[in-house]
Amino acid sequence: MGSTLKLGCPILFALSLATALVLGSCDSDNGDGPLPSPRIGKVEIGSGNNAMGIIGRDFHFDMDVVAGEFLDVVMINMEGTQNDWTFEIVWDEYRGMKTTNVHKHFDIPGDAPAGTYSFTITVTDQNGTQWVAVREIELIDPADLPVSPSLYLWTVETDQGDSQYVNGTLENPEGMELSKDEVLSSMIFIQGVKDDGKLYLLLVKKDAGHLPETVGEIDFSKAIVYDVLEHQDQREVYTFANVIFGENGGYERAVPTLAIGAALDNDSPQPKAIEGAKAWASGAYYLGMVYTNSTHNLSLHHYIEVKVVL
Repeated sequence: MGSTLKLGCPILFALSLATALVLGSCDSDNGDGPLPSPRIGKVEIGSGNNAMGIIGRDFHFDMDVVAGEFLDVVMINMEGTQNDWTFEIVWDEYRGMKTTNVHKHFDIPGDAPAGTYSFTITVTDQNGTQWVAVREIELIDPADLPVSPSLYLWTVETDQGDSQYVNGTLENPEGMELSKDEVLSSMIFIQGVKDDGKLYLLLVKKDAGHLPETVGEIDFSKAIVYDVLEHQDQREVYTFANVIFGENGGYERAVPTLAIGAALDNDSPQPKAIEGAKAWASGAYYLGMVYTNSTHNLSLHHYIEVKVVL
């Protein structure tokens, strides 16, 4: 899974919240009364449904869909309210489904002008009916961002000599195998941050289907906390890391460790028991980083796949 920067801005956020979600349907009549039309729900347009996107960067879109009979296609369209720029995507992989979740990430084209847009969602059923939702969104030039967090370096190592590295290219390394009692250690550096923010490093079973993209979305009943760290009142842009080196050598904050199969995780202020849905088991896991800058409502996430063998 690639990393994603998610955006928020207090003034534009207030504007987007004031914009109503307009829902409607178009039913065909076959002579026996109106046909059932598809319906949508739990729509998220942008990070935390903030109705904003960064030009040239990843955009988050999520919704639940129930077909009238069976789905045909799902389409989104952006149309400028102050310019003639338009953008459209059609997804047909949901054809024939009765219910589904549409979770998509796509890049806002780099030639999009900043400004206000109508964001139209159209769900078409195989019986010819449609459900249409229209919402107002803002596209923002990345140069106008107050801060721009990005993953600079991430190391994943064990006491058995295994290691993986994820750097600014964000290419996923090959999966690594973690055995029982093997000790995991991981350093991470996030550049371009300031003010207040919080970072979690997590281990989540792949079959849990839980890949949170913001700190607020983390379900701790499913996620083992490898590390958690905050920064507060940082007035200048800097690189935030979960290891702090001392001026005269050594560490002010050492690299945290976690033994595979441990009874407790590294959550703070109180470690949590690794039990229930997140109890250790052999199989595929995701090792993930989730960072949210609470001052500027910006989030960053990245996941790599590892294998646990108990």
